[in-house]
Amino acid sequence: MSIKNKSFNSRRDFLWNITGAGSALVLSPLINACSSTKKLDPLANILANTIGMDTHNHIDVPFNEAEIAGLKINLYDALKKSGLAGICMTFAVDRPELKSEGEAYQRFLTGLNAMDAVLKANNIKRALNYSDLKAAHKAGKPIVIQSVEGGHFLEGKIDRLNIAYNRGLRVLGLLHDNQPSVPIGDIYTDAPQYNGLTEFGKTVVKESNKLGILIDLTHCSNKAINDALEISSQPMMVSHTGLDTRLGNDEKMATMMKPRLISKEQAKIVANAGGIVGVWTHLASSPAEYVDNIKAMVDVIGVDHVCIGTDTKMAVAEGSNSKFGKQTNNAWDGQTEGFFHTVAKSMLAAGFHEDEIIKIGGGNFCRIFDEATKNKNN
Repeated sequence: MSIKNKSFNSRRDFLWNITGAGSALVLSPLINACSSTKKLDPLANILANTIGMDTHNHIDVPFNEAEIAGLKINLYDALKKSGLAGICMTFAVDRPELKSEGEAYQRFLTGLNAMDAVLKANNIKRALNYSDLKAAHKAGKPIVIQSVEGGHFLEGKIDRLNIAYNRGLRVLGLLHDNQPSVPIGDIYTDAPQYNGLTEFGKTVVKESNKLGILIDLTHCSNKAINDALEISSQPMMVSHTGLDTRLGNDEKMATMMKPRLISKEQAKIVANAGGIVGVWTHLASSPAEYVDNIKAMVDVIGVDHVCIGTDTKMAVAEGSNSKFGKQTNNAWDGQTEGFFHTVAKSMLAAGFHEDEIIKIGGGNFCRIFDEATKNKNN
């Protein structure tokens, strides 16, 4: 099927459900109760109506099983402060360097065990489908979608994807910084070696479609992205990037990030295939600059194809001395309010309409997550 001719029939109906005046599925009881008397202010209305999602958020976990018992991460409070309904909770297994066969898979299983412990301690569940997201939002409970950044854990064994699915994995980043032991495809920061996706990489895409796992194409070369879009029966996303024309004011950071940014032309290819592109907080020194970066992406691919993907950390372990990556609720100097409170306020100030903020804040992601996971054995 041609990339440009792909469409997903549920999109119009879904957007009506997300933003239409008759919608019940994202309106809180408070909104319904107040609609006939006193309307909420625009910011409160947005926060109440949005199933806000960060499509790429790291939670650091140990790869040593013995360290899990002492792991303390206050994820619940951080999520509540943020104003988001949930995050795609991700981790990567290719750092430190993988040196032996089976090591990537063991790290993956240990990482999931650690995340099980964190979620249990915080009384948070994994969303396996869009219905789970709706139910959690209606109840006012934070929720996560399990993600992993890179298919290293597969090590060429496609049956492991089903095991991961049964453990709750619903978002798979095909690639990360380092190539898996059995190559999946070209990484955008490396010289091309495979002319896009490998045959195994294509198998991973097809099997993910069958199981109901949403594919994240971040870290893929343009050719690898296009290969995936061409063979996929479901929409996909590039969860965390920015336009390569938006480099910010930090020259050193811009030089490092430039290969990781997406061109206008490539962003349009993703959008034309029914996908979405997430804007990260990197290269934005303030909420206003971040919103400018979102607006620039909207101007290129349209409001229906942009989402939030911060590439930050919602919460860190007690006693952690890691200096890598910012915390989501402290993405900018001087930030006093939670992440989505801050961003939504800045979007309103920049002239975005309420329905546009609802789409970018979570509605667009929910649309393709629903499409990728529905009618599967969740």
